[in-house]
Amino acid sequence: MEPAPPASAPGAPIIVSALFGAADHAALDALRRRHFPPERNQLAAHLTLFHHLPPHVAPELRQRLAAETRGVGAPRARVAGLRNLGRGVALRIESPELEEIRARLADAFAMLLTPQDRAGWAPHVTIQNKVEPAKARALLHALQADFRPRPLAIAGLASWWYRGGPWEPISRHKFA
Repeated sequence: MEPAPPASAPGAPIIVSALFGAADHAALDALRRRHFPPERNQLAAHLTLFHHLPPHVAPELRQRLAAETRGVGAPRARVAGLRNLGRGVALRIESPELEEIRARLADAFAMLLTPQDRAGWAPHVTIQNKVEPAKARALLHALQADFRPRPLAIAGLASWWYRGGPWEPISRHKFA
C-alpha cells in the first residue's frame, strides 16, 4: 500500500520529462504549434519519461534527478523516425543513455508506477494529436517525404505537477 502524501504536498501527480537544448526545443515546439489543434495545445513540445508519480515522492525524485544529471554529460539522442499515433503524429526518439536513466528511475519507484509507466517506454515527441485519422495520415505522409534522422540535444531532466492544465514546474536538472 502506498503511504499517504504529507499534508503539505499538493494532491497532484508528478510528470517527469527530458529537457531539450534551446534550438531543438524551439524547432520542436514550432512543429507542435503548427500541427497540434490550438484549442488542445496547452504544453510546449516535450519528451515524457513518466506520466504519473505520486505527489509524496517529490523530495526523493528531486534528489534522484539531481544525481542523474550532476556532473554527467548529456545523453546522446536522435530524432530517429516518425510514428503514427492513429489520431496524430509523433517523432520517434532514440537514446540508449536516456533509456538507462529512465530504467534506473523506474527501478527506484517500481512499486509506485502506474500501468502506463510500467508498460515500457517508447520515447517520442507528439507534434499532432486528437485530429481525424485522415488528417494525421496526411501529415505523416507529408513529413515522411523529406524526413532525415538527426541529432537531438537533451539538456536535462525536469519534474512537474499535473493538475489538468499546463504543467507546473517542480524542479529542473541540467546535464553538465
